[in-house]
Amino acid sequence: MRPADRASRGRGGDAPTPLDGVDAVLADLDGVVYRGGDAIPYAADALTRAAGSVRVGYITNNASRRPDAVAVQLAGFGLAVTADDVVTSPQAAVRLLAERIPPGSAVLVVGGVGLTSVLEENGYRVVRSADDAPAAVVQGFAPEVGWTQLAEAAYALQGDGATIPWIATNTDWTIPQERGTAPGNGTLVSAVHTAVGRLPEVAGKPEPEIFRTAATRFGSRSALVIGDRLDTDILGARRAGMRSALVLTGIDGPKQVLAAEESSRPDFLLDDLRQLFEPYQAPIATERRGGAVDTRVGSAVVRRDGSALTVLDEGARRIDLLRAGSAAIWSSGLKIYGLRVPPELYS
Repeated sequence: MRPADRASRGRGGDAPTPLDGVDAVLADLDGVVYRGGDAIPYAADALTRAAGSVRVGYITNNASRRPDAVAVQLAGFGLAVTADDVVTSPQAAVRLLAERIPPGSAVLVVGGVGLTSVLEENGYRVVRSADDAPAAVVQGFAPEVGWTQLAEAAYALQGDGATIPWIATNTDWTIPQERGTAPGNGTLVSAVHTAVGRLPEVAGKPEPEIFRTAATRFGSRSALVIGDRLDTDILGARRAGMRSALVLTGIDGPKQVLAAEESSRPDFLLDDLRQLFEPYQAPIATERRGGAVDTRVGSAVVRRDGSALTVLDEGARRIDLLRAGSAAIWSSGLKIYGLRVPPELYS
């Protein structure tokens, strides 16, 4: 038995836990470790416990901050983290860039220090004007990005620059802020796309490059990705061929889980990160007379009869009901809008 297996056994006998067979945990940040400026309950303790057996790394699409600044923030929540434990979308972007142009080349940057510092550390010359004949454009979010930077990127990608590489750190449409939800890098990328009529390569989630960057750095061959968003964390993990766990402490909740497309369905559903160490019971499906199928997780039971779902037993835990309900829907072969779903499953 691997050390991770021994450490992750919990109550429930021989049932596996989400950490069984894992050699690295790759955790998203906002919605998993913290929410805004506040620590998410149990997250830091659970990740510290996991770090006793496997490598724990943190992956973020945020291109506005350096890894050492992220590490300082995480340390403030009680985590033992260094800059090397943090994998950012600018780092993944530089890996893509290195396959296309050599170090020493001029790169027009739309973004801030989180992006420029990584490029300079890897030997690229940062420029801000299309008149400097850049060999590539790299675009990432920073609060100071405005029309002037977007226009320079558009100028550089037209005419003689129409075929140079254009790499976006990520294309998140929104970014959470203390005052609410604000436009993210995806909206800024879209502005340049509208002007030049082409799309960039994307380094961050949900594209696989950021996950590959993390796996290479940590020497991982069997990572578990933990995220709070189906469309970035879970979809990206699946594209990278990694197992994934959705924790219900951030953006996506039961409604999004039940409606998830096959490409963004997680391997594990967690209320919080304490459940990383609990035995994870696989759904048990039993076909009844007449074609109805009962799906059980723990004491929660959901029946699907044709296109109608019924909660037969809510069970002792809400998470078991959600696991049973999602399994019943996902195995039906039907789209969520073709099913009658009782509100008990998503309320």
